[in-house]
Amino acid sequence: MFLFIGGPEVFIILLLVVMLFGADKIPEIARGLAKGINQVKNATNDIKREINSSATKNGIDLDVTKDVKDAVDDVKSSIDDFTGPIKRMK
Repeated sequence: MFLFIGGPEVFIILLLVVMLFGADKIPEIARGLAKGINQVKNATNDIKREINSSATKNGIDLDVTKDVKDAVDDVKSSIDDFTGPIKRMK
């Protein structure tokens, strides 16, 4: 299931697209969408690269998220250790 849309809904959407734009325009539309998505992806990667390079130049620690993730994983494991016997009592 993709975006809460099932098979019949996807079929109806595709049928409507073919009816509205025609079969000869669909490849052009797909190419345009692919170019747009590619440009957004490239822009996002450029922004990430710029943030990382400026952070490393200014001495900002980028491993903060790793430390937070490790702390969250520790809390999850301790909760699982605590609730383990309770779950088994069912």
